[in-house]
Amino acid sequence: MPSRLNPYISFSGDARQAMEFYQTVFGGQLALNTFGQYGAADTPEADNIMHGTLETPSGFTLMGADTPPGEEHRPGNNMSVSLSGDDAEELRGYWAKLSAGGSVSVPLEKQMWGDEFGMCVDQFGVTWMVNIGQ
Repeated sequence: MPSRLNPYISFSGDARQAMEFYQTVFGGQLALNTFGQYGAADTPEADNIMHGTLETPSGFTLMGADTPPGEEHRPGNNMSVSLSGDDAEELRGYWAKLSAGGSVSVPLEKQMWGDEFGMCVDQFGVTWMVNIGQ
């Protein structure tokens, strides 16, 4: 397997719901492993996600997990996920699903550099940037 770079998002107990939501947005194969599957079966976190991976038909890989027991979940504004390309229909479809139930900070529209661009925070607090090349 070649080296690759992909986002890995930490959640506070709702990783399953978030990763299943992203599967409805992007499609693909979702694999979820719980803390209970790997030795923490008798703990309150047994059903929480230790590691999740979504591999999409478009070649995207998104990983996520619930914050491990004993660690503090620290959401911040230092991470965003960028989707870009020239398939306007595909990218607009992602935008519609990601922005629904979230908040839009930059509407998806033509920008000064000539592309369509938008930025939103989805219902799980993750910032997404969508750029449609012209």
